[in-house]
Amino acid sequence: MSPAHTHTSSRPAGHTRLHEVDLLRFLAAMVVVLYHFTGGNGGPWKDETARDLYTPISKVTQFGYLGVDLFFLISGFVILMSVWGRGLADFTVSRITRLYPAYWFSVALVGVIYLTTGLGKGRPEDLIPNLTMFQRGMGVTDVSGVYWTLWVEMHFYALIALLVVAGTTYRNCVAFMGTWSVLAIFADETGNETLKNLLIPSYAPYFIAGMAFYLIHRFGSNILLWGIAAFSWAVSVRHALPIATGKPYHIAPADAWPAAPIIVTATYAVMALVAIGALRRLRWRFFATLGALTYPTYLIHYEIGPVLGHAIYPGIPLEVATAVLIAAVLAAAYLIHRFIERPGAAWLKPRLRDSFDRLRRVDRGLRKTARAQTSTAPTAETPGHPGTTDETTGGTPSGPTPRRNEEEPHGSTPSPPIGSTI
Repeated sequence: MSPAHTHTSSRPAGHTRLHEVDLLRFLAAMVVVLYHFTGGNGGPWKDETARDLYTPISKVTQFGYLGVDLFFLISGFVILMSVWGRGLADFTVSRITRLYPAYWFSVALVGVIYLTTGLGKGRPEDLIPNLTMFQRGMGVTDVSGVYWTLWVEMHFYALIALLVVAGTTYRNCVAFMGTWSVLAIFADETGNETLKNLLIPSYAPYFIAGMAFYLIHRFGSNILLWGIAAFSWAVSVRHALPIATGKPYHIAPADAWPAAPIIVTATYAVMALVAIGALRRLRWRFFATLGALTYPTYLIHYEIGPVLGHAIYPGIPLEVATAVLIAAVLAAAYLIHRFIERPGAAWLKPRLRDSFDRLRRVDRGLRKTARAQTSTAPTAETPGHPGTTDETTGGTPSGPTPRRNEEEPHGSTPSPPIGSTI
């Protein structure tokens, strides 16, 4: 589509569900699960690390943490898709209803595990701040090791909210991506922690490239969008090696190079295939179910793993124990999706929409009242002007009474399609 057709429609554009993205989200989650169960420096096994137990397989699975990078790429793609043609209220409602019900459950689960087994970090004094999902900003420890990615997502949401307020147009998106790309590098150069916290230079390229891939998907290819994606890829490769060899992954430099940059490149390549429609043949509806399991799987596997792992291993072979853990996590994820996420979103969504509708109605009412008062206010030149109170005589207004504000129907804002990174 030519740039002339890239304006934002006054109505939300319809979206066809991208089952290939559902599949990629699920695969990314499973890669992270395999990392924690077979390739990490910790793991669910008593007395030994997953990386040591699973040598030499861990030479591959130790890179599973890079599944999070694919999550961030998908997030840039899906979040831009979900906000296109919609306002800040819709974006806020979609994020709260999508993220919080399962998250609250996972925080409660961490607390129960800590109180009953002593495992994990679910100390009561940390649980309440963790319910906000903003605990890192308060200087409070994450009660689960996977929550750090949600804080990175919150930075992205805060920045994307600025784009939504400005207007989600093609031009604004390109300006936003280009500006964020450059400022993130400047933040890295200065070493200023405030700027780095705001602009997340290590992860910004993934979100920016995901947005570029969505614009390619929606409007077609052009050199500018591919250039932004390529620039983001180059920056991601630059960060790949230091992240791999540093805390908490501690991958040997000889293993990290060139494996980490190659895997990062592969994540960009697969999202490029999504952007150009090369994976559209992956339309099996079951992929939507897998996509729905992704977020709860990600949230709970890190906490359920040690509880079950300590109970069943070494009583049964390691490989069998790992299969049992993965099956248990997926089963629990389905139950959370079915009985926590869906009912929670169904309860929250209309109430949040009603709250924002009330804000709009009150705001409009206040503006109308202010205009009415301004138009009927007495002046020094016209005392006793019709429609005003003449304070010198104590008379009453003789003009027409302003009409009451008419209420708008509840739930008039359309629901955006909900996309999630994790």
